[in-house]
Amino acid sequence: MADLKALTAANAKRWASAKLTRDFGYAAKRLVAAKSHYQAVEKATSVPWFVIAVIHERESSQSWLGSLAQGDPWNKVSIHVPAGRGPFKNWEAAAIDALVNCPPHAARWGDWSAGGALTLLEQYNGLGYANKGVPSPYVWSGTNQYVSGKYIRDGIYAPNVVDQQLGCAGLLKAMMAIDPTITFTGVVLTPIEPAKPSLLEI
Repeated sequence: MADLKALTAANAKRWASAKLTRDFGYAAKRLVAAKSHYQAVEKATSVPWFVIAVIHERESSQSWLGSLAQGDPWNKVSIHVPAGRGPFKNWEAAAIDALVNCPPHAARWGDWSAGGALTLLEQYNGLGYANKGVPSPYVWSGTNQYVSGKYIRDGIYAPNVVDQQLGCAGLLKAMMAIDPTITFTGVVLTPIEPAKPSLLEI
């Protein structure tokens, strides 16, 4: 079982040393352009909008038809983990459900420092990489902190496979270069209790 305190420290150290090794510009511009959509979900969940944005990119390549939880269509009952969610009224309702009611319950997370936010993002994809003591490609793909290694399906780790998706850390660095209001310093958002079903409009 991964030690979250140690993982947070490791991710903070990686963040300080991370350099981009791929082009994140196009994806970062798309995510920043949708800031108002993500801020609406931030208001309901206390999860920073830019964290929501990079989850959206990783889970469904920013498709507004895909749920933030796992990329399944939000207007149908999900079949991938977390399965059995939905259908929802809209993308925002599905996103709120994912952040409030599904592991790792991002809306209850209180540490939005660099290390804390990246650790929450790593938990979003699972702690299999942390348990192996290797950087998670979900977070670090496309940076000098990641070389190879990927779970190609549940429980099957391939050390020589390279994740082709852009990782959350690189996306955040590229987004910060576009929007200087994105910062891990001074982010004070209070974790919330699980939302009532009426809020989620399920």
